[in-house]
Amino acid sequence: MLSSPSARFILSIAGVVLVIIAGMLGYILIEGFSPLDAPYMSVITISTVGYGEVHRLDTAGRIFTMILIVTGVGTFLYLLTSVGELILEGQLREHLGATAMQRRIHNLRDHVVICGFGRFGRVVAEELLTNSVPIVIIEPDSAKESALTRLGAPYLMASALDDTVLVEAGVATARALVAATGSDADNVYITLAAREKNRTLPIHARGETEAGLRRLSQAGADQVVSAYQRGGSRMAAMILRPAVVDFLELATPGRGDEVDLEEIRAEPGSRILGRKIGEIERDSPRLRIVALKRGDKTSLIPEATTEVQPGDYLVAIGDRASLSRLAESVSA
Repeated sequence: MLSSPSARFILSIAGVVLVIIAGMLGYILIEGFSPLDAPYMSVITISTVGYGEVHRLDTAGRIFTMILIVTGVGTFLYLLTSVGELILEGQLREHLGATAMQRRIHNLRDHVVICGFGRFGRVVAEELLTNSVPIVIIEPDSAKESALTRLGAPYLMASALDDTVLVEAGVATARALVAATGSDADNVYITLAAREKNRTLPIHARGETEAGLRRLSQAGADQVVSAYQRGGSRMAAMILRPAVVDFLELATPGRGDEVDLEEIRAEPGSRILGRKIGEIERDSPRLRIVALKRGDKTSLIPEATTEVQPGDYLVAIGDRASLSRLAESVSA
């Protein structure tokens, strides 16, 4: 039994063609119709257009025509039904897919909204997914939908310049937003709109020009990045200080096989509260606390006598085992 509408459509097409051929052969053999009159009579009979007989039919021809009408009309109606089912299924699948995507996005919390899925936005999305961070991508170009589907993250095929789309993407409950389009003007507008929807939302924006970088900061972006400046600075650093760049590449969060960087928040009730930085490092010789953020103040290489307080952010570098032990003590 055929369960696929596509398979039923193909079967119905084959059935109609076979009935037309059978009708054509019947009229040639029974009535002696010409190779042109026979298929014409077969088609107008099956389609019931009512043009009348091409030539006067005898008794055998009329009996054959009645059989052809019953068989052909049934087959033709089955074809029309298959076409309608195919169209309806496509619309239904599209509707159900959109509904499922909306429900998936609606249930997200503490996710990152990425506006734009160009080369810059794609890298951001892939890095976040590698680190198991939930994301929602907003992209208006339908040509990129197949790539978005392969990525596996929820997405909206729409423009982030539409306020309702930002709301649908969940900016109210997001942990951050990335304005990653290739237009400074669009990124400024997205930044303004997102800031209006969520006053405390961290916004990271891509800028292409000096004026764009300045206006993005004025619009309320917390961090503004120029891909060209960053790329150029890194290239120069690789020439001037290759060993330092190699180390930074090794210590990139989530990338190092042995050495890694991690940011850890000292939650209330964790075992490291009240402990000194020096004590934590002595317990893990292969780990160092390189920065401590307390409120709006960040201390690089904090003093060994500094005590950890609730809400502190610790940036640690070390091997994965030591970082994992530190994370466990923080969450305990």
